[in-house]
Amino acid sequence: MRRRLASGMIATIGLATAAFLDAAPAQAQASGCEKMQTLLQERQSLVASLNAAQKSKRKLTPQQACSTMGKLVSNGATTVKFATDNQDWCQIPPSFIDGMKADNQKAATIRNQACNAVKQQAEMMRRAQQQAQGSGNPFGGGDSITGGGMRIPQGAL
Repeated sequence: MRRRLASGMIATIGLATAAFLDAAPAQAQASGCEKMQTLLQERQSLVASLNAAQKSKRKLTPQQACSTMGKLVSNGATTVKFATDNQDWCQIPPSFIDGMKADNQKAATIRNQACNAVKQQAEMMRRAQQQAQGSGNPFGGGDSITGGGMRIPQGAL
C-alpha cells in the first residue's frame, strides 16, 4: 500500500512539475520568476532519483528515504511559498499552487513514515546492543526479577 501511494505521489509531482515548466512564459525568465523554474527543476531531479530507486533492484533504505523525502518536502515548501508570493507577477495559476500544496502534504506523510522507521530501527539497534553487552551474566549483574543488586541469602548456610 505504501509503495503504491509513494509511486502515485511521485508520478503526480512529476506531472505537475513538468506541466508548469512547459507552460512557463518566456518573459517570466527575465522578470525574476526564474527562481520558480530552478525550484521545479530541483524537484524534478529529486522525483527522478526516487523513481530510479523504485525501479532498481536495490531499494531505498529508511535513512535514504527519510533524507530524500525531507529534501523533497523542503523544496515543496519553498516552491509553494515562492509561488504564493509571486502568483500574480509570475502568472502562476492557483490550481498549480493547490496541487503543489497537496503533493507536498503527501510527501510529508511519506517522509514522516520513513523517518519514524529510522527512529524505530535505531531504538531496536540500541536495545540489541544493550542486551549483547549484558549477555555474559544471565542476571545482568544483579537480580533480574526485582532489578536490584546481587543479594546474599540471609540466615544459616
